[in-house]
Amino acid sequence: MHNDCLDGLSQRLREFARQRDWEQFHSPKNLSMAMIAECAELVEHFQWLSEEQSMSLPAQKKTEVALELADILIYLVRCAERLDIDLVAAAYEKIGINEQRYPVARVFGDARRADEYPPEEEN
Repeated sequence: MHNDCLDGLSQRLREFARQRDWEQFHSPKNLSMAMIAECAELVEHFQWLSEEQSMSLPAQKKTEVALELADILIYLVRCAERLDIDLVAAAYEKIGINEQRYPVARVFGDARRADEYPPEEEN
């Protein structure tokens, strides 16, 4: 059974944890630590690959990457649920912040940290 929404996924993950009495282990601290460990496992798949190679993974490698991404998503969704954070709302809020920090006219085709761009000229 597939559910295309984060709420459905969160509910399924919560049920999975409760059935196994794992809620006691799913603190935001533990979930964050597990998530970063999974992020490191994801990065390992791309280590030493060229940009082009990273864009065209062989089928088996792509499956392995998909499962690492799934692990990351699982821990992310669980952490948000434990902290009562609406991930979709938070993502939209962050996009709005990023639109202000990185205006198209200032950053188009140039990927740097926000504080690395030259100051905007005064009119």
